[in-house]
Amino acid sequence: MVIASVHELTKVYSPPGGAVQVHALRGVTIEFIEGQSVAICGQSGSGKSTLMNLLGCLDRPSAGRYILGGCDVSDMDDDELSDIRGQRIGFVFQNFNLIPQLTVLENLEIPLFYQDVPPGQRREKAAELGALVGLADRGHHRPMELSGGQQQRAAIARALINNPLIILADEPTGNLDTATGEMILGIFDKLRESGKTVLMVTHEPEVARRCDRTITLRDGLVVDDVRHNGRS
Repeated sequence: MVIASVHELTKVYSPPGGAVQVHALRGVTIEFIEGQSVAICGQSGSGKSTLMNLLGCLDRPSAGRYILGGCDVSDMDDDELSDIRGQRIGFVFQNFNLIPQLTVLENLEIPLFYQDVPPGQRREKAAELGALVGLADRGHHRPMELSGGQQQRAAIARALINNPLIILADEPTGNLDTATGEMILGIFDKLRESGKTVLMVTHEPEVARRCDRTITLRDGLVVDDVRHNGRS
């Protein structure tokens, strides 16, 4: 089942005061399958960050369509895009983006707070997902009291809190040592096996090979789309 797709997606930036337009994406068409892990690769300036921003509804395309869960989100206004981000997309960042003043459980509860979920339900769901990623005994610790791997596990749990249609991970192992990165990739493997759709920007070939599929961008175009080992 296609869970998300982009059709002839184009993004052109016009720097303030500049006459030169930057074509970050040049008519990209991709379908993403439910339960698939996809690595998005490319050199700096290839368009991969722009694509992730559009997939995450953090920006709008200049042209083309983006269909997420059967809904065309390409022309939605800011409030509608905010709702989509909160309800259908989970984000995992390289720098974790946890709020330092809050505990792990409080960080996990934030997306549910903005969805007006009652406090008791928020805490119950946060505790459940904290346990899922191995942080059952760290719920009342603050981010600075955690290792990098523990902070990334907390970020993954937060991304799952609203049961999103897709999970977007931006260099999720970039700030981690090899052993900790392997542990985090193991969590993503389990998420895929459970039916979650994971789209991951990475510059690491070994990380890309762990995914079902690798899409490579160059100069705003898809130049390669490879399925690994016969996987979907």
